[in-house]
Amino acid sequence: MLKIFKVTAILEGISYLVLFTNMLFIKTNNPELYHTLLRPLGMTHGVLFIGYVVLAFLLRKPQNWDLKTFGIIQIASLIPFGTFYIEKKYLENNA
Repeated sequence: MLKIFKVTAILEGISYLVLFTNMLFIKTNNPELYHTLLRPLGMTHGVLFIGYVVLAFLLRKPQNWDLKTFGIIQIASLIPFGTFYIEKKYLENNA
């Protein structure tokens, strides 16, 4: 299950950045394309975000994450590039 969490963390981070790119650059240059992409990108990111949070809860006990580590892992999902940091620092040596 840790391998699934690692993949989800990376995909969630990528979807977050793609969503930001859509909001910042495509919206100003091509509003029609922005609205066409917003729903599928938003839905994909939402599903990956929920998967990340749920998998973190499921892995907390098996990975022996203390409250501080668990909090850092959860907060990282809200910060751009945060899940990449978590994958590198906390998950790289465990799978």
